[in-house]
Amino acid sequence: MRSLLLLVFAAPLVAACSGPARTQEIPPMNTSTAIAPCLWFQGEAEEALHFYASVFDGAKITREIRAGDGGPMPKGAFIAGRIAVRGHELMVLNGNPKPGFSQSISISVACRDQAELDRYWSALTKGGKAIACGWLEDKYGVAWQIVPERLEAMLADPDPAKAQRTMAAMLTMTKFDCAALERAYTGK
Repeated sequence: MRSLLLLVFAAPLVAACSGPARTQEIPPMNTSTAIAPCLWFQGEAEEALHFYASVFDGAKITREIRAGDGGPMPKGAFIAGRIAVRGHELMVLNGNPKPGFSQSISISVACRDQAELDRYWSALTKGGKAIACGWLEDKYGVAWQIVPERLEAMLADPDPAKAQRTMAAMLTMTKFDCAALERAYTGK
């Protein structure tokens, strides 16, 4: 619970403790995304924000917060920002006291087709690494799951044979092959 409270309250506290902050004013946060994951970086948050905006189609940076006068950070230093992707927001923050991220949390991206899956996989593994079963770690150490949109439905199919064939095929893959998963699912 303590970690959750830190995550929820950290950005406003960091902003408040850094003196008067200057915010790039963009329309107010969409209330449908009032709950957004916040990724803590050790100084690479602004770079990561712009990198993620370049990776995802239609992504838009919705907020950038910079340090003002009188705080512990130099005036103009990037504190935090938000990016909107497909109706969801992700927040980035400079303030991680420890290096790296944990794979116990990852960001899942459901892809419409193999081309979209390949594009995201290629962009996010550049400087990062492939892990297994659709998981990868980007160059910042953030874990991602790049998966076909239909995968969950295939794995939850009421026909256990279809679900088991899909799972067996999935477990052999690092980056997902949509056609191979469909063949396993249909038994062809």
